[in-house]
Amino acid sequence: MVRANGAVSLRELARVVQTSEVTVRRDVRALEAEGLLDRRHGGAVLPGGFTRESGFPQKSHLATAEKTAIADLAANFVEEGEAIVVGAGTTTQELARRLARVPGLTVVTNSLLVAQALAHANRVEVVMTGGTLRGSNYALVGSGAEQSLHGLRVSRAFLSGSGLTAERGLSTSNMLSASVDRALVQAAAEVVVLADHTKLGTDTMFQTVPTDLITRLVTDEPPAHDDRAATELQALADQGVQIAVAGGQGGSAGSGPGGPGGDAVPARQQRRDVPVPGPRRQVPGGGGGLRSTTMLGDQGPGAERARVADLRRR
Repeated sequence: MVRANGAVSLRELARVVQTSEVTVRRDVRALEAEGLLDRRHGGAVLPGGFTRESGFPQKSHLATAEKTAIADLAANFVEEGEAIVVGAGTTTQELARRLARVPGLTVVTNSLLVAQALAHANRVEVVMTGGTLRGSNYALVGSGAEQSLHGLRVSRAFLSGSGLTAERGLSTSNMLSASVDRALVQAAAEVVVLADHTKLGTDTMFQTVPTDLITRLVTDEPPAHDDRAATELQALADQGVQIAVAGGQGGSAGSGPGGPGGDAVPARQQRRDVPVPGPRRQVPGGGGGLRSTTMLGDQGPGAERARVADLRRR
């Protein structure tokens, strides 16, 4: 499976071979000792995978359920009439599919996949950057893409990447992609990172968004045994990043203001509080005050502004 896809997740391996993730993890460790693959947090890649970026076909089969849950939740942070930027990636592509029914939305993107997902949305305006096409991830990169973003200002940027740590922030394996992502960040008042738990604690070559510029992380619920992901989440929260976790069981929530067509948020999306101390920085438009954990589902950006106003009154 690693040879065919370039990368696999432990969860997918366990499903295919019908055994536990504990057994799969032990076998992957043995295969790594033989030099047949490299372990990565939550999965495995071909040897030398630190500098090798998987292409779209490989990425599209990794953590698909997690990406769906993350996209469902992230859509609730988009309001009608907003202007946003959406970067390249399989998770951001899932998000774009859910934004197709948000009235008056303007989406700036360098991703052909994001643009394709919104191509038939008659109430969404899509603005594409220029640039040179990278066939591996269907993204426009290079100086043309970066220059087209100069002077742009939007409310939020939604970005994904190859790895996320509290120490370095979001990173990717490709230099050209990293440069465009940095330009997207410069155009936005807030930065929302979409990253499933397998990317938490993973560090790759090129930094795209330092931790102190990340406003919010939307991720999925790490497995109970995944101490590394849980530790990284807490470290990110300690640095003032708001954490929104999708994938809990047994909860339900109403639709957010920017949910696709007003659809309800799936029941698996449950609020989970991550302790967050005082801020290291001010969020543009937030006016300072305590950074809180994100309220999932029926509590979107409007509710967040109400909490900030309440804190000011206090």
